[in-house]
Amino acid sequence: MAVIFADDLSGAWNEMFEAPSRPRAIYKGFFDELQRIPVPELRSRAEQLSRTFLDRGVTFAHEGEDRPFPLDLVPRLIDAAEWDHLSRGISQRVRALEAFLGDVYGPGAIFADRVIPRAVVTSSPHFCRPAMGVTPANGVRIAVAGIDLIRDERGAFCVLEDNVRIPSGVSYVIENRRAMTQTFASLFADHRVHPVDVYPARLLAALRASAPPAVADPVVVVLSPGVHNAAYFEHVLLARMMGIELVEGRDLVCRSNRVFMRTTHGEHPVHVIYRRVDDDWLDPLQFRPESVIGVAGLVNAARAGHVSIANGLGNGVADDKLVYTYVPDFIRYYLREEPLLDNVETYRLDDPDVLADVVSHLGDFVIKPVDGSGGKGIVIGPQASEELLLATRDAVLRAPRNWIAQRPVALSTHPTLIDDTIAPRHIDLRPFAVNDGRDVWVLPGGLTRVALGEGELVVNSSKGGGSKDTWVISDTVAPSHSESPPPTQPVMAHLDPRRQSDESLPHGSDQ
Repeated sequence: MAVIFADDLSGAWNEMFEAPSRPRAIYKGFFDELQRIPVPELRSRAEQLSRTFLDRGVTFAHEGEDRPFPLDLVPRLIDAAEWDHLSRGISQRVRALEAFLGDVYGPGAIFADRVIPRAVVTSSPHFCRPAMGVTPANGVRIAVAGIDLIRDERGAFCVLEDNVRIPSGVSYVIENRRAMTQTFASLFADHRVHPVDVYPARLLAALRASAPPAVADPVVVVLSPGVHNAAYFEHVLLARMMGIELVEGRDLVCRSNRVFMRTTHGEHPVHVIYRRVDDDWLDPLQFRPESVIGVAGLVNAARAGHVSIANGLGNGVADDKLVYTYVPDFIRYYLREEPLLDNVETYRLDDPDVLADVVSHLGDFVIKPVDGSGGKGIVIGPQASEELLLATRDAVLRAPRNWIAQRPVALSTHPTLIDDTIAPRHIDLRPFAVNDGRDVWVLPGGLTRVALGEGELVVNSSKGGGSKDTWVISDTVAPSHSESPPPTQPVMAHLDPRRQSDESLPHGSDQ
């Protein structure tokens, strides 16, 4: 039985089809190949993908149960020209955010020039006063960024939000590609797909570049909150692929403003910490005194210049969704360039006139908390009940600074295997950028997240979403199934590499 493609009645931009049964040029060969695969074989391969993820421990926690992270077997394809535009736009955005963070925790020129009110920044829940005076050796506060993109009804990509605190999900990019090349090797035969397995090497190089000066061979570690963290699988995977130690707070000690790692052979100095622990829990002497997952004295060691912390302290202020509305202005101010990627149309509710208009028409907007993550607290007006809209109105009026409003956007759809049918489902895209101080490199592809429920717009796996392998197609890059397996350096024995939860979405200690 041949596969059936359900019609797309959503009104959104369909990634694969320009009209019913008429694939876009980039998808034509893939569409023809997919039609030759019987439905029972598609189901069998989908089950094989699930088994592969279970065997490798790539699962997420749902209602207290570890389940394989849903990977749809229909990949998303992006051509080289469009990817070039996206990667330049992402790089531009990261460079502007980097300049903004250096400014707000430094001279504050952007306030003096009235580009953004100082109160907008200092009132952010993630503004971090202890970050003042902590200057990275190479000036890089954003070693890794995850910039969430959507494609609107016109087919144009725009930025939904920025993630420069502790962006997570790249492990799914790597594991998705590994699983797809094993399960659908034939589908790679006629497509030249950019590889993704170079990411750990790029990340390690950026981390080493951030080491304190005069350190010839810096020791780099990944600092994890531990086995119960939602993104723990990613911490293990990246540490192993970079060939560095995965540590917890109890494995590190600060002495004389220097950081040491406890090992069976004694203490060894640490120069760079790729932290996956939120600011609030990172150093009990500066933040929450009850923290047992941080390292006492770490902030002072960073301030003294003896250790580098990536990503930087206080980066969360750039993730604030009210600050997000100013990012196009940051690009013009710091880079003297016009933005290559637009924001989603967004309204600042700290403006009384805008506030009055929005609360009078809440059902016409998407309302988001400025510090929300993982889809939490989002109210989609057109789908919300009267009761929820009234409660949201009260919350917004009590604290307008804590909310933004956005125009509802029909996220683009992509054919997705649902039972025995390939049906359209809404998707977004999280590309990952690595900044070494000289260049911002964007991993080709990124994480495509898919809302598996019909008509659902929230793609988070905590809301039942899954992911897709994202192919950036090129005529000059070797097929991705030629990627060599990653190195298999050991990690610390007391950590369990099978523990995993929903890490593709902002929640817990990772975004």
